[in-house]
This record gives sequence, C-alpha cells and structure tokens, in this order.
Amino acid sequence: MTYIIENANVVKKGELVRNSYLVEDDLIRSVKTAFPKYRHMKMDASPYIMTPSYVLYMKELPVYKSIKETKQFYLNDFILKGCLVFLTTVSVRFKHHLRPELNRLRTKLLNCPVDYIIGVRISVRLLQPDFIRQLKREKVPAIFIEVKHEKELDEVPWGWVKEASFPYHCPFIPIFSTEDSKERKRLKSKWNEVMENYKLPSVDDELKHAQPIPYPTQAKIGIYPLKSNLQPGFELTYNFYSYSREITKIEELDLYHYHRERLVISVLRGKVIRAGNAVAFKPGFGEQVTINTPSYYQLLE
Repeated sequence: MTYIIENANVVKKGELVRNSYLVEDDLIRSVKTAFPKYRHMKMDASPYIMTPSYVLYMKELPVYKSIKETKQFYLNDFILKGCLVFLTTVSVRFKHHLRPELNRLRTKLLNCPVDYIIGVRISVRLLQPDFIRQLKREKVPAIFIEVKHEKELDEVPWGWVKEASFPYHCPFIPIFSTEDSKERKRLKSKWNEVMENYKLPSVDDELKHAQPIPYPTQAKIGIYPLKSNLQPGFELTYNFYSYSREITKIEELDLYHYHRERLVISVLRGKVIRAGNAVAFKPGFGEQVTINTPSYYQLLE
C-alpha cells in the first residue's frame, strides 16, 4: 500500500519544519515539503508533531510472575512513553555462558510487543581476543564493561582486542562500579584516556537506565539510522504528539520528558500500536534488531 503523510510538524535542531512522507509497504520512500502531483491517498498530519520512536536503555528487565504484570511493564515503561525500541543487556560471567545467556533472554522476549537490541555486560577480565571474536560471531552490538579499578584497565591487551573486533566495531560502554563521586571521576578519566590512546569505538560515560539513548551513541551502536529515523529507505516508526500554534521551538527530548500527555499515536513498522487511549498490545510483535555494521555512521556529540 502506498500513501502520503503530509504537512507533518517535525523537530529539526529545536525548530519545527513541515515535511511530507511518501510511504510504500511500511517504508519511507521519499521525504519532501509536499507531493502536490501525487494522487495517492493522503493523511493530514498538520495537527501533530511527528518524532521518531525513542530508544530506551534498560540495564536489565524485571522478572514478573504473571502475564498481567508483564503487560503493565511494557505498557507503562515503553508504549505509553512512545518508546518502541529498547536496548537491554545480559550479564555474562564466563565465556562459555555467552550463548546460553543470550538464548535465555531471547526466550524471555518472545512475547515482547516492541523491538529490542541485546548487548552484553561483562567484567574487565573477560576482555580477551577469543571472547571478542565470540561476541562478533553473535553480532552483539554493544559491550558494557564493569570497571572497578583504574589498574585493571592497564591489564587488558587492548591492541589484540581491537584487532579481534575487526571489522565489527561495536562500542565499549563503561559501567563504573562505585558510588564515590571522586573515584567515579578518576575511573571515567582513565577510561577515556585508554579509549583515546587505542582509538577504540567507545562511549565516554555510562548510559542512564530507563532513559532515551542519545543519537551519537545510537549511531556508534548501529541503532541509528536503522531505527529512530525518519529518512528515505527506512521503516515507518514514529510518534504523533498533539500540536498547538504556541509551540514554535522544542526539542525531541522535551516532548518525552515534559509533554507526555500530548502523545496520541504511536506506529511501529507501519502498524498502529497506540491511537488515543486505545492500545493494540500485540505479544510477540516485537523483533530483535540485528546490527550488521556498528559505528558506520558518526554523529557529533
């Protein structure tokens, strides 16, 4: 089916601009200010602000005993917030646990109604070339590293690790295992020094649990532009927020944090997930997102 979403108010660098989207088979085929000569069915989006789906980072998923509790979690923490994609992790303590842990989480997510990406969370001692090659074979797009002491970062064979990761350059993301602010600052400084010295794909600081992932980090992982994107050639996944004329300047994250009551429509891969107060909860509709090329796009911090 081919149709046009016209006159959508889209946030670009804090300003609202008008875009129209030619959609075919749930993919965005073209983006222009208007398609006046096209005779396809048109949907007027002028009453709305259109945004891509937010991509949330969830360190780990809670364990619920009932289907009802699980449904409420997905509704409250994702769908009703306009988050149709999330990144979560499995904790791997031993090399031979990697595949069983990944399969365990995949089984847990079989009834997930939104899309998801799976990373791994490991200790520094597992940063060895053979394990990095395992992660590469499994196409794990993000490696979260629990850092406890500065010294342990000096004990990693970073040159071999970098070589083993080629050409699947998934980023290293720190988790600083301390509550002490001064120690955390030292760990962060040491982390960035090592990453810079070895020219490793990495994220400078921890990701915030249950918060949207910044676009530059999404690009390093390979989530952007595959997801969270309203450009030609990519899937149709978006949110509509009710628009009023007094809104002239706004950021996407402002809508997420301060205007959630304005969210009225959410669409995942061309299928309506939410329309007003009605939510089409579809167990199993969510898919694991496979990242074939992390760090392909680079966005400025």
